[in-house]
Amino acid sequence: MTQAIVVGLDGTEQADAAAGWAADEAVLRGTGVRLVHVLEPSPEVLVPLVSREPVESWAQELLARTAAGLRERRPGLAVTTQVLTSGPVPSLVAAADQGDLLVLGSRALGGVAGYLVGSVGMTVAGRVEGPVVLVRADGEGARRGPVVAGVDVQQPADALLRFAFEEAAWRGGAVEVVHVRRFPLHARLGRGTAPDAAPEIQRSLDDLLESWRAEFPEVAADGRVLLGSAAQELVRIAEGAALAVIGRRTRRSVLGGHLGSVAHAVMHHSTAPVAVVPHD
Repeated sequence: MTQAIVVGLDGTEQADAAAGWAADEAVLRGTGVRLVHVLEPSPEVLVPLVSREPVESWAQELLARTAAGLRERRPGLAVTTQVLTSGPVPSLVAAADQGDLLVLGSRALGGVAGYLVGSVGMTVAGRVEGPVVLVRADGEGARRGPVVAGVDVQQPADALLRFAFEEAAWRGGAVEVVHVRRFPLHARLGRGTAPDAAPEIQRSLDDLLESWRAEFPEVAADGRVLLGSAAQELVRIAEGAALAVIGRRTRRSVLGGHLGSVAHAVMHHSTAPVAVVPHD
């Protein structure tokens, strides 16, 4: 058994969906689930003689109720719980570093506005050293689609591709690896066309996938080169996918990690669960 999957709970339906997704994922991985709730700063710090006991009791009840539901949903699943008190971001970052995966919920804004990842979730996803998965309340159920991974063939992608291929292997599914080219400036300005670099990029993508196909022969892997906005194309391709996998740069500095514009957009607009994988 590997380290547990960590889930941040806050009493919302999005967090419940994240817990359900994590339970299914834990069964695939052969691991357990660790449910955590972060208490806000103690009220007595601001208002003397005001007890925080009701808040702690509510948190313990929330954790116990969710754990019981996961055990009923997945008999035999190992579930542990913990109340954290160091503040949302540092607590979740520390908890994530002790697990294989951190799973958080994010809520829909409705219509074409997409989804909302709270400031805590965005900050945590940009700082933890391991993958973070964001789950929507309306997209928690098991999906039969492929795992979709967005890559730049000119950038390191080993961590992202390993995560994507392992997820597809656990699910008995396929991987779609997508590289998106921006529209050439001359095309946007209506100046005619220049020789298309897509065939060369396709060859680079195929070369990139060769070793992964050999390591995971049970996974059907397709590499696609698309033209357009990277964020828009990834969101479109990932509709109905089991999981969308995107990367982020690792920064080993006091500023922590960094979420680029593409990762930011996919996190907010993909209807599929989104995995953010740090890489060098």
